[in-house]
Amino acid sequence: MRIPHNEPLGSAASEAPERRCILTGDHGSRDDLLRLAISPDGDVLPDVLARAPGRGAWIGVSRGELETAIAKGKLKGALARAFKGAALTIPEDLPQRAETALRRAFTDRLGLEMKGGKLLVGSDRIAEHARAGLVEWLAHASDAGEDGSRKLDQAWRVGREAEGSGETGLTLPLDRAALSVALGRDNVVHLALTDPGSAARVEVPLKRLLRFLGQGEANEQGKGDDAAAAGASPTTTNCD
Repeated sequence: MRIPHNEPLGSAASEAPERRCILTGDHGSRDDLLRLAISPDGDVLPDVLARAPGRGAWIGVSRGELETAIAKGKLKGALARAFKGAALTIPEDLPQRAETALRRAFTDRLGLEMKGGKLLVGSDRIAEHARAGLVEWLAHASDAGEDGSRKLDQAWRVGREAEGSGETGLTLPLDRAALSVALGRDNVVHLALTDPGSAARVEVPLKRLLRFLGQGEANEQGKGDDAAAAGASPTTTNCD
């Protein structure tokens, strides 16, 4: 799987402030990490939109790594340090809650782009826009047919004048049933975005979801045009 190269996406990501993962100590973009917030009752809950009031802590690990950290008490210790000994309760199903919330954030974003007229579904419609160079982002359901995906990928490369590049659309971590329910349409197998801003907005929740599912490395986009971003001086924090 691969997120196709797109300059606006890279530029947007480079401006995001950094956060420090309380479990690994690694630093990453705020757009890549998952925020954990504390409820009024002291429960540790996923805050995928990073909008909950009060302080929060950030993690940049996969679901499997989070499950291990919980089982070994590492998350409890990291949170105790981050929140200076405050009484906290870590729900046993925190990893599942996090995955469910991340999937919902991604599909909600797709729904908003559809309402705004920026999201296309249907092979014929996508192919027409792709060949005309009007598709910024192309994706396929996890159970999409190989032939259908290949034809749309080819149409997309033609429209982008990228024939021979091997560039392909993204295979999403959701099947057609999940996408159809989320978007309120029948048999959603292929999706496309026609606007760079829409693609940038969709990328944020998608990157968080892929990272949590352990698929982030397989979906990194090319960084050749983003080298200038390396000189930026991001702001790094552990909690906010």
